Amino acid sequence: MPPLYRSSHSRADSGTWELPGGVLELNETPEAGVAREVWEETGIHVEVDELTGVYKNTTRGIVALVFRCKPSGGTERTSSESTAVSWLTPAEVSERMAEVYAIRLLDALDGNGPHVRSHDGKHLIPAG
Repeated sequence: MPPLYRSSHSRADSGTWELPGGVLELNETPEAGVAREVWEETGIHVEVDELTGVYKNTTRGIVALVFRCKPSGGTERTSSESTAVSWLTPAEVSERMAEVYAIRLLDALDGNGPHVRSHDGKHLIPAG
């Protein structure tokens, strides 16, 4: 089996490849929300390691926090939010994901975070 870096899923609503994620419940910590969303969307249990980036969609006013995680159990499965679940290498991430999502995984792997980036929903906005 090749080295695998992160569980990704194909969104049921758009068919695009993205990292698991979602909205926090009012009573949960960011780390608990990450673990819940990854499990709900992929069937994988994770231990949350560290914050690796903060990403703002300037068009929609949404801020996403990205955490590096370690798998701790479970079995890959799809959900109502995903049509496929796969472990991807960094090269596959760059091929399958839009730039604004691929950078989140690549940032998490580089060990130089946390990164702070902005995008317009499609393209990264250069830091100014």
